[in-house]
Amino acid sequence: MDTHIQLPAMSQRIEEKPLPVLPRDLGLQWRPLQIEDAPNLFELITLIEHADKAPYRTSLEETVDVFEGSWKNFDTDSIAGVNQLGQIVAYGVLEMPPGDESITRVLIDGGVHPDARQVGLGQALVDWLVARASNMLRESDSTKPGRIATYLQDNVPEQWALYEKRGFEARRYYKALERDLSLPFEDFELAPHLKLIPYGEHLDEAVRLANNDAFRDHWGSEPQTVEEWAQGRSMFVPEWSLVVVDETQGGGKEPLVVGYVLLEKYEQDWALAGHSSGYIRRLGVRRAYRGQRIGLALLSATMRKLQSVGIEYAELDVDTENPSGAFGLYSYLGFVESSSSRMLALDV
Repeated sequence: MDTHIQLPAMSQRIEEKPLPVLPRDLGLQWRPLQIEDAPNLFELITLIEHADKAPYRTSLEETVDVFEGSWKNFDTDSIAGVNQLGQIVAYGVLEMPPGDESITRVLIDGGVHPDARQVGLGQALVDWLVARASNMLRESDSTKPGRIATYLQDNVPEQWALYEKRGFEARRYYKALERDLSLPFEDFELAPHLKLIPYGEHLDEAVRLANNDAFRDHWGSEPQTVEEWAQGRSMFVPEWSLVVVDETQGGGKEPLVVGYVLLEKYEQDWALAGHSSGYIRRLGVRRAYRGQRIGLALLSATMRKLQSVGIEYAELDVDTENPSGAFGLYSYLGFVESSSSRMLALDV
């Protein structure tokens, strides 16, 4: 997490930017996205991922998830270029995460139909998104550092260039890792005061608090609000997820959650990968409990769990500079790289 620096208000640091007029080539009409667009948007995202050789496929349920969150304003912070047949040809979405404490971020996502590229549409869309993101920071009037960021796969350098021309720099690098569960692996035991238990909904708030503690020293990580934590769970598999508690802590109520692993299932990716998999969305250990092999125990128990239900691989993504040493931990357990991505950012 970035150190909180007090700066002049954003309204003093950032000039308001007029939103560029988007091109009407290809007969496009531009308007905000709305929830009813989810099936149409899903079709476009699928085409983009296929053309860009993305190592995953976004589901319709995940596309619907994009519209969740009371902090999002699609009327002002989204755009869609719709052709005469009613198809979405280009789109952009921005959001300002509500839990940020030490920095104010605007996250950008978007894309252009493969058949509508090479005509300047992507450049115009990025200009619009960056201008809107800048205005969102200005409107926040935050006195914290500001950041506009987007995440892109490493195999699409032509897309990085659209942002790099506007001052963005690669600030973080990520690896997608996978582990063949047919290969042998070691089990790890916990200390007597620690207990590995199944995840339960009644523990969800305690897991959120453990997550906020576990990641508060990670670059770019910010606390998650209750609503933000609950958003985007269409792929969540609670019965695969695990928690470690300290039975000596908790003040007579629920024992303290000190570690957790939350799993997701992306069946739409299995044919593309050639195998079934369980995706480790979140794995964390409270900072005071690091060095007690909790992460190792959670991972080995997760792999056993996935094995027991017939899943062939475990998968996850990791920040290559994770300060907890997670990258080395996964390598030790036999995870290998399958793809990579990066975060491009413009700090203000």
